[in-house]
Amino acid sequence: MTAGSGLLHIEAPPESLVMSGGLFHGLQLWVNLPASDKMMDPRYQDIRGGQVQLLTSPDGGALMRVIAGDLDGHEGPGITHTPITMIHATLRPGAEVSLPWREDFNGLAYVLAGRGTVGTERRPVHMGQTAVFGTGGALTVRADEKQDGHTPDLEVVLLGGRPIREPMAHYGPFVMNTREELQKAFEDFQKGRLGTIPATGRTGLGHRGTGPAED
Repeated sequence: MTAGSGLLHIEAPPESLVMSGGLFHGLQLWVNLPASDKMMDPRYQDIRGGQVQLLTSPDGGALMRVIAGDLDGHEGPGITHTPITMIHATLRPGAEVSLPWREDFNGLAYVLAGRGTVGTERRPVHMGQTAVFGTGGALTVRADEKQDGHTPDLEVVLLGGRPIREPMAHYGPFVMNTREELQKAFEDFQKGRLGTIPATGRTGLGHRGTGPAED
């Protein structure tokens, strides 16, 4: 989703999951838009599992789902206005991947489940932790030989993007460049000037000025 000039929306798990119960991962990534694009028209992308780019490591020990951006020439379906790459990787116990990464991008890994190591120094990470990589042209992730009984594999989201290095002002769901712009955003929200997503007809918190919020 690109909030742009403002959008009302709500996120919720599928109704079938609410009725039956079970584990549900929700991950929301806010990507800042450049100042020149802050007030662009809002848009929404419905990306299903079958649309992502699927890649495997040479030994078959890792599966990579490219959601947005580019990985070694393989592009994901997500469209972003700030250049980013977003990958969901599943590594079997003992598997390791070293993925080519743009040197002008920052890079981080968020562990959804399991435990393993990151970087050539093999720094340990586990569920709920985020690792920030230094400079370089590759991201290295390895799954521990032994995982927790309820988590057979290491599940990790790899993220990175080109820093835009612009001032940022944020409060609640609004992200702008100045406090004056924040005040204007609140005023527009209170007066009902933000858009809605007609596909569902449901509204929730207002957002303005962020980039795509990937769930």
